[in-house]
Amino acid sequence: MTDRSDTQNTTALTLSRDKRLRKTREFQRCFAALRAGDDHLLLFGAENKNGTSRVGVSVSKKHGNAVARNRKKRLLREAWRTSQYELPDGFDYVMVPRQRSDSSLEDYQESVRSLGRKIQRKHRKAKETT
Repeated sequence: MTDRSDTQNTTALTLSRDKRLRKTREFQRCFAALRAGDDHLLLFGAENKNGTSRVGVSVSKKHGNAVARNRKKRLLREAWRTSQYELPDGFDYVMVPRQRSDSSLEDYQESVRSLGRKIQRKHRKAKETT
């Protein structure tokens, strides 16, 4: 039998269903809002009303066969899972990897952190001008 306290400590870094974008219109709303990018990743973001951040991943067929695409998706989800509490709450994000074969988990983690902050700055600036 497993100890319940161990299970509760590890659930803080999970990527549960309520932290994921699932519907097409949620993805489209993010694509139409703010965008930031670097050498490894494009990050699209839009403010949401529920106060928690959610994420979606989009990897096109240009990235290779299903095995290669699924590996990129796993790396992106892991980068998000470990970095999600370093980003501002209240945003929906869509991550789109650049076509590079040398991107590592550490590259994606750094990109998620820096681009998330950049989207927050853009959002704040757009709010001030309106």
